[in-house]
Amino acid sequence: MSRPVLCAVDISNTGKDDAVLKEAKRLADLDGAQLDVVTVIPDFGKSLVAGFFDQSHHDDAVASAKAALKEQITASLGADADAAVRHVVATGTAYEEILRVAKETGCGLIVIGAHKPDFADYLLGPNAARVVRHSTCSVHVVR
Repeated sequence: MSRPVLCAVDISNTGKDDAVLKEAKRLADLDGAQLDVVTVIPDFGKSLVAGFFDQSHHDDAVASAKAALKEQITASLGADADAAVRHVVATGTAYEEILRVAKETGCGLIVIGAHKPDFADYLLGPNAARVVRHSTCSVHVVR
């Protein structure tokens, strides 16, 4: 068994990360590795807007993200595969949290999607590009 495969998805893009999830599962299965799926929600706690949110807002957002992540994985990979996946919901900046989770879990591969680019980030999305540049493990980018 090898090191885990970390798949990063955006739960706000329902269905758009299906190919990323399927590729991550395929790569994990090839090596008999654990599949971890991470999604990142924004952190409003340290900004000026934090005062506009209830104390329970973060906990509610995490619970909602966990439910949406489970639903997305089940829809894409099936309930049996979902049961074996470790679900991770992180709070903060997407690329920073993906890299942090990758380091904490000791993953051997990050699988991330590159969505349709804007003019400013022509080849990869800004988060995918940063993960590729700063990761200490291999990164597989799915178009």
